[in-house]
Amino acid sequence: MSESSVGRALVVRGRTISEADIGEVRQLVREHGSGGRTRVAGVLAERWDWRQPNGQLKARACAEVLRALDARGLIELPEARCVRRRSPAPLAAPPLDTRPIRGALKDWLPFRFELLEDSQRWSLWKYVIGKYHYLGFRHLVGSTLTYLVYSGERLLAALGWQAAVKALGCRDQVIGWSAAQREAHRHRVATNARFLILPWVEVPHAASHILGRMLRRLSADWEARYGYGLWLLETFVDGRRFQGTCYRAANWVRVGRTQGFAKTGNGFVYHGHPKEVYLYVLDPRMRHHIGCAEASDPPLTPEYLLSRVVSESCSERRGFMIVRGDDWDPEVPPRFDLSSEEVGALADELEAFHGLFEDAFSRSEQKGWSRCYLQGLLTAIERKCMEPIALELEGPKAVRNLQRFMGQYKWDDEYLARRHRQEASKSLAAADGVLSVDSTEFVKKGTESVGVQRQYCGRLGKVENCQCGVFVAYASAKGYGLIDRRLFMPESWFEEEQKERRQKCKVPEDLTFKTKTELAAEMVCEGMATDLFPARWVVGDTVFGNSPVFLQGLPDDLWYLMELPCTRTAWRGSDGDGGRAPSTAPRSVGDLATDADLSWHRVKLAEGAKGPVVAEVARVRVRLSEGREAGEEQWLFLRQNVATGETKYYVSNAPVETPLEEMTRVCMLRWPIEQCFEEGKSELGMAHYEHRSWPAWHRHMTFVFLAQLFLLQMRHRLKKGLRR
Repeated sequence: MSESSVGRALVVRGRTISEADIGEVRQLVREHGSGGRTRVAGVLAERWDWRQPNGQLKARACAEVLRALDARGLIELPEARCVRRRSPAPLAAPPLDTRPIRGALKDWLPFRFELLEDSQRWSLWKYVIGKYHYLGFRHLVGSTLTYLVYSGERLLAALGWQAAVKALGCRDQVIGWSAAQREAHRHRVATNARFLILPWVEVPHAASHILGRMLRRLSADWEARYGYGLWLLETFVDGRRFQGTCYRAANWVRVGRTQGFAKTGNGFVYHGHPKEVYLYVLDPRMRHHIGCAEASDPPLTPEYLLSRVVSESCSERRGFMIVRGDDWDPEVPPRFDLSSEEVGALADELEAFHGLFEDAFSRSEQKGWSRCYLQGLLTAIERKCMEPIALELEGPKAVRNLQRFMGQYKWDDEYLARRHRQEASKSLAAADGVLSVDSTEFVKKGTESVGVQRQYCGRLGKVENCQCGVFVAYASAKGYGLIDRRLFMPESWFEEEQKERRQKCKVPEDLTFKTKTELAAEMVCEGMATDLFPARWVVGDTVFGNSPVFLQGLPDDLWYLMELPCTRTAWRGSDGDGGRAPSTAPRSVGDLATDADLSWHRVKLAEGAKGPVVAEVARVRVRLSEGREAGEEQWLFLRQNVATGETKYYVSNAPVETPLEEMTRVCMLRWPIEQCFEEGKSELGMAHYEHRSWPAWHRHMTFVFLAQLFLLQMRHRLKKGLRR
């Protein structure tokens, strides 16, 4: 209840209760008290004509007024009646065609949306939500709309929309409205309270297509029923079960998390499972309509939302630095008090560092341009591409020469990459080292850049025009860094009609199509063959953990700990012999993680910025299902976040006798490569490049690697100086 005393007045739900109002309430209690509190609240709402934006009386708000007055001794309410509610009779199962719906999306279009008006259709909606939605059925709150979605006569999905929640920190921060403005305009926001794709529907992209179609008609339907349109939509995604992929694909933007509370009656109960909050803007000018933005302020576009949102995942990853100990400080880079002499010495250090790689360049001017480019990536200029770097360090006449140096001049870029790995080995190599593989995307606007295509972009969570690079990193107790890279070339680039395009981008003639996982396995094998980076383990995300081609392509003496999706199926190791599937059906690893006989251990993974990072870990021997056969017995390693309850699943070919502590250590080394991407893109211009050719892309990435290595070496050197 939101209330405050103002002089002798009382404010409840935004309404100031005067002495005259209190006298009126007393009269109503005398006249209608025999009918109970609910009767009094209903009559009061009619007397005051206090209505919701949808026209319904605010009887619950009036009940809150009555309780507030009664608590202060200003009125005396009749005794609350104890009403024994009968359990609702179970709904009769309606006739449903549950045969599998499979195939391409186009085969089932167009979809038909039915806005529910009659009780019979509402019963069907209620039945499928109650039976198939993981939250079950619950009456929607406030203004509501419900839909069923069909393909022909086949039922595909059900959606429910309701009034927005009152207070939502991340949403309110993005909008920037005051409490009074929120109270006045919250009815313009609706919550997607239920979204169900029925279990027999197995059509890729159906969910995002339904959401996209839904958004085109929702505001008009809302206005037709309630007399006003919507400005903003919100929804909540349980990260323990879903990744929000269909919302991101439909251009919703994740803006934060809830705090882990659920509304119960007139209060809130902490359940400890924060949900991801996604927003979709229907009217980009909503802040201007509300009055919480100046005329010159930008509209509320998806780009604006992304610019305002601080990525929690990146903040969390900063807490997983590899150089850690009891005195570890999570600031990146660490804070040092440098004298003017030490600052000046850094320039000499950079000169000496660059000298290690000068043999890659055949001419003196090339050495100068390489020094300029490396220094430019380390400067504080906002955008670190060729023109700003040249203008900052050399002047206008240098722009064209720097462009030619990166894209046209002949110099030994492979030698430069090899020398980088040799120097990185001196700074990073250790017996406890771990390799990691991952890919990252670079959004591009045009179609001329090498390898560009509309493909899935992990950063945006949807298909976008971008390039994709595959990378290998190395991490040890000494630190971490990127050590190899390949540009992923989509298969369409190798079609005969693309030959001229390949030539224009200087793609090697002997290059053939390889998947991302093939590229990663190739780089890992090449790295292990050099003996520069001793490693027993390699780690990666679900893209690589779910790829038999990648896992089988790794060196025989390398153990992997690869993340799996919760839906990957397997048998417990005791359920059958390898190569022959047991008689029982395989279970998802998410289901296996709930087995009561698992032995969970609480461990400290790292020292984070806000104290120890604690998790529960367990493991069990399993055989992954591969088609109709069971694979070799392996470890399924489980890590559960104590704070959020989120569980991560990993598969490993490590021997049976491998200590649990060792696997726990290795699972944390999945993050350094993402930290490299974060630092590279935010600090070193990794994504700022404007190069279009194959050689220039790889040259740019090598210079980013060099910049990272220089900073790592300076960090080590300055820390040693502080310890003296």
